[in-house]
Amino acid sequence: MSDLTHLDETGRARMVDVGDKPSTDRRAVARAVVRVSPETAALVAAGDAPKGDVLGVARIAGIQGGKRTSELIPLCHPLALSFLGVEASIDVDAGEITILAEARTTGPTGVEMEALTAASVAALTVYDMVKGVQRGAEITSVALQSKSGGRSGEWTRS
Repeated sequence: MSDLTHLDETGRARMVDVGDKPSTDRRAVARAVVRVSPETAALVAAGDAPKGDVLGVARIAGIQGGKRTSELIPLCHPLALSFLGVEASIDVDAGEITILAEARTTGPTGVEMEALTAASVAALTVYDMVKGVQRGAEITSVALQSKSGGRSGEWTRS
């Protein structure tokens, strides 16, 4: 269990002490994909979804969610984010709405969870906003794409 940093010596969950870690520039990018029908994707792309601007609302929701990560994930540290952005693109023919979330900070711990939370909340918002026209919408993936900073340095999904 000693390799699992969120467990103490008795196996109980704990928040990791990052007080002695050096502050470095940290960045993480996460991606989420929502699959819908081409017809639903066309509605979203045209801004004609019954609930309004799906991608605009999803962007704001993702940013809000990413900022609240430490309130949602029990052992995450509250971070002073220097940037949190959410962007989305639509492939109408494939019926895919792709969300990219980027989080940045300078500090002793990473921003992977903030990027993942932002992408997840944005994807959930897309689902909520299209479920009235398509019950079969599906969040097919949420994954970290890259991270930089800290002791482990750079990492990119292959």
